[in-house]
Amino acid sequence: MTRRKGIILAGGTGSRLWPITLGVSKQLLPVYDKPMVYYPLSALMLAGIREIAIITTPEDQVQFQRILGDGSQWGLAFTWIVQPKPEGLAQAYLLANDFLAGAPSAMVLGDNIFFGHGLPELMAAADARPAGGTVFGYRVADPERYGVVAFDKSGQVRSIVEKPENPASNYAVTGLYFLDGTAPDRARDVQPSARGELEIVSVLESYLADGALTVERMGRGYAWLDTGTHGSLLDAGNFVRTLQDRQGTQVGCPEEIAYTAGWIDAARLRAHAATYGKSRYGRYLTDLLREV
Repeated sequence: MTRRKGIILAGGTGSRLWPITLGVSKQLLPVYDKPMVYYPLSALMLAGIREIAIITTPEDQVQFQRILGDGSQWGLAFTWIVQPKPEGLAQAYLLANDFLAGAPSAMVLGDNIFFGHGLPELMAAADARPAGGTVFGYRVADPERYGVVAFDKSGQVRSIVEKPENPASNYAVTGLYFLDGTAPDRARDVQPSARGELEIVSVLESYLADGALTVERMGRGYAWLDTGTHGSLLDAGNFVRTLQDRQGTQVGCPEEIAYTAGWIDAARLRAHAATYGKSRYGRYLTDLLREV
């Protein structure tokens, strides 16, 4: 089976966060003690994905590269792709077509944070499906802000509707999509919506029409945070701070994931710790070495 590749969509204008995003990409804003992009990157790493395309605006790409490099410091390989103009989430599959080269993919939105004890296992189950698509439904209080899943009486997916006025359920589709190698072709068939965008929901509807879409419900043991507004950005930072202070662990730490997976060795982890010096992050990496 062809190894799944990752996509981080970190383009867009971040207009909902103006004026703080007038001079910096939304996905580079801090979520407590780390750049926002660390969190979706960590999700892909927890899924065992090491080849990752990062899609950015032309103006912001240099800043992303300065922070993330080529990925080799974490045992990863990054491919950088420019999004000339934001034209909807499904556009990511068109931009990443050459990178994917027919491989299945896991795309995560650059402003989404996922957390939960069973998250790697949940993603592993999605990765194991050789064909079709898998997305994750998460219960929210305000489903009208999202793509909403409608289920029939047997719990099967009936439809997915983008930002409905009268939501059929409280389950929103999260910004994490495990799709097979047909995703770029399906995205190519999508027509722009009334707001002029290539909607990801249209791609998912294509899978649904073929009977090839699975929606996994994320239960109460998971957290999904969308940091697209000022309030949700603050909430996400407080969530991360509370967890880290209470447990003494790090949320969204690429070095820890890479070290645990065996993608980097102790010497590389020690070098990372030295880079961050006496910061709390650096001390945490040093403590990881002591735990072995």
